Amino acid sequence: MRLKTGTALLSVFVSAGLLVAPAAQAAETAAPSATTATTVDGRTVDPRPSTAKLAFELHKLAVLSHGKIRVDRIGRSNEGRPVWAARVGHGKTRIQYVTQQHGDEPLGTPAALEFLRKVGVGHSAWQQKLLAKVTVDIVVRANPDGHERDWRYNYDPTATPEYGEKGKGYDINRYHDPAVAPEDNPATEAGLIQRRNASFKPDIMVDYHMQGRYRDADGKEITASTMWPTHPGVKPSDVDFAKQIAVVVQRSIDGNGGYVSQYPGGDYQGIARNGYGLLGNGSVLIELSLIPEREQQQIQDALASMLAIARTAADGSVRKVDPADAEAIPPRGPALPGTVEEGHEAA
Repeated sequence: MRLKTGTALLSVFVSAGLLVAPAAQAAETAAPSATTATTVDGRTVDPRPSTAKLAFELHKLAVLSHGKIRVDRIGRSNEGRPVWAARVGHGKTRIQYVTQQHGDEPLGTPAALEFLRKVGVGHSAWQQKLLAKVTVDIVVRANPDGHERDWRYNYDPTATPEYGEKGKGYDINRYHDPAVAPEDNPATEAGLIQRRNASFKPDIMVDYHMQGRYRDADGKEITASTMWPTHPGVKPSDVDFAKQIAVVVQRSIDGNGGYVSQYPGGDYQGIARNGYGLLGNGSVLIELSLIPEREQQQIQDALASMLAIARTAADGSVRKVDPADAEAIPPRGPALPGTVEEGHEAA
């Protein structure tokens, strides 16, 4: 469902709170979020917008952009909530961002809204130049049902998954195996991402997650981690491109006051960074650390990485990065004392 500017879009903008399943809408009305908003770039930002608020904000941005931001409902979750995608730009180089595959890892979603606002609202020379070079497509909150429950999985009480939890749902980020067609994918929302990726055909695909709190070998806290495809079937040239993107990620977040490590990820082909790497995307994972007292800055760091990837793709400088520099990104060390270490790989 593509929404255009004009009377129809303004009507959707006014009624965006109705664009959720009736039961979910009633629950949200009865129990509004008590999350404290943060400030990003001088603006107050909700780090965990509700399903209704997310729809409202996306359609508001489409209106404010005068049509530069195009919003689509790419499908619905198992409980009927819309899964949204937004697209901006008309350039040859194609970039896809995916946020919140895991429902309890939210901060990439407000960063995506801020990215759309930053590049799509206004008519500055740098915006026009950027959007003439790249097209950016964002699946904004891939897992709305998991978001509502504040858990990792989608919602499927009939699930008996290889990856997930029986009676709860599937771990969406284990179901991107290119050998499995979207219509055969048991994880509904993963199938939606597969279809969007196949129709968009991105050069770059970046998947935003969150992790626990970790330090490096010297005890310095890590604020984010990144990794490229590690499946042995990914072409070396595509791995090198992903490493170039990972270095851009590191430099942008470190330059914004963060500290990026390598993520110790696995090589299973169903993980998004591996699955889309096998399809030839420059495929990269970004994990924001769960640091409550730094939540505002974590959103800023994710936004900085989104902007840096787009800008370096637009001017071609990402291709000039030495892929070997990725190996110099420090490894992620042990969990920070007093925090709970993850019992499984988040991505």
